[in-house]
Amino acid sequence: MRRREFLAAGAALALLPRARAARASAPRLVRAAPARAAIAGSGYPDTEVWAYDGTVPGPELRYRQGERLSILVENRLPQETTVHWHGIRLPNPMDGVPHLTQPPIAIGGRFLYEFDLPDAGTFWYHPHLASPEQVGRGLYGALVVEERDPPEADRDLVWMLGDWRLDREARIREDFGNFFDASHAGRIGNTVTVNGRVTEAFEVRAGERLRLRLVNAATARIFALRFEAHEPWVIALDGHPLEPFRPEGGRIVLGPGMRADLLLDCTGEPGSSYRVVDDFYPREAYRLLDLHYAKGGARGRARGAPKALSPNPVPEPDPARAERHVVRFGGGARGGLTRELAMRGIAWTVNGRAVSGHAHEPLLSLPLGSSQVLELVNDTVWHHPIHLHGHVFRVLSRDGRPNPRREWADTVLLFARSRAEIAFVAENPGLWMFHCHVLEHQESGLAAVFRVA
Repeated sequence: MRRREFLAAGAALALLPRARAARASAPRLVRAAPARAAIAGSGYPDTEVWAYDGTVPGPELRYRQGERLSILVENRLPQETTVHWHGIRLPNPMDGVPHLTQPPIAIGGRFLYEFDLPDAGTFWYHPHLASPEQVGRGLYGALVVEERDPPEADRDLVWMLGDWRLDREARIREDFGNFFDASHAGRIGNTVTVNGRVTEAFEVRAGERLRLRLVNAATARIFALRFEAHEPWVIALDGHPLEPFRPEGGRIVLGPGMRADLLLDCTGEPGSSYRVVDDFYPREAYRLLDLHYAKGGARGRARGAPKALSPNPVPEPDPARAERHVVRFGGGARGGLTRELAMRGIAWTVNGRAVSGHAHEPLLSLPLGSSQVLELVNDTVWHHPIHLHGHVFRVLSRDGRPNPRREWADTVLLFARSRAEIAFVAENPGLWMFHCHVLEHQESGLAAVFRVA
């Protein structure tokens, strides 16, 4: 190489973005393996779980927007696995869907996940193989991509909401694959945790502002959280910013897979406690935990409405020029479930098709770069949080009523006998899963594949 060529090459290298330079750095090793964890709290024995790096949740992965994630996953479980990076707009081979985007990670095997992080926000990671069992045993963790200009807050915290089905000795009940669960509301447990354990109180200080990143990591439970005597601001949904708003009735409703970022002003009296209540299922409402104020000082004051966060670089769909499709969900108990389907272990249909597994004929083929509007129709009497891989979408309407907010999402909660319109740009080539995030529903047929090309 001549000196002039050498200097030109050096100048080109200097201009490479930081994300490119990160390619050469050593990946972080994360192991999926059996472990023990104090899930049920004091007075109960530890629970045998499956975990990333021995903890439930797994390690909290934090990056800055635009950085490159590089994670080497090692499988020490007694079965194959994968990792899906929920909500991230990433290359198709990194999406973690077995037999569709990658081969399963064999027992004792490894797989390198490496991709850029285009969007700031709250995301998470979990298996996409035998997911009702693997997530139900504790395999999940938070992925936080920090904004370049974050909101003013004294603490930035993740609350991963988990749901477990335990016996009296705090052992996980081994009834995975239960067809009753699959054809009804899913595997709803009897023990709810925050960050992997039953929590009685969460300590706060009068006057501080918290950023709470809520993640519903349950396989089936829907949460509706109310912060008694407090008025949180919602600043992001499914990781993406929107105009800050107070939630209707003070309730933050999250189906499985969904996230919400809150700003919570701690305006309570020092030394007092205030309940955080989950009342999505009214007859089974319970106290999740108490916000417990440290003693001393004066009562806190609200800081006023926050500014909206900077938007992520998501392409805006054009509904006027979009292709339009109807996607209809059927089946389930007390609905269209037939004996023939039940004998095949299938409880649900998508546009009348009864399929199982991850790799099958695409339901829709979408031209790359096209705007798409999907009308999602829930013809069942059960709730379905519908999740799209590799993309995010605008929620245009619910039950024919325009959405009052401009929100991006990757998961939309369909209530029983309801419908919603979503719009997105089919910007990401590949074969992408589109499924219910009640994982027992997904496993028993409520799933489809879209081709973008």
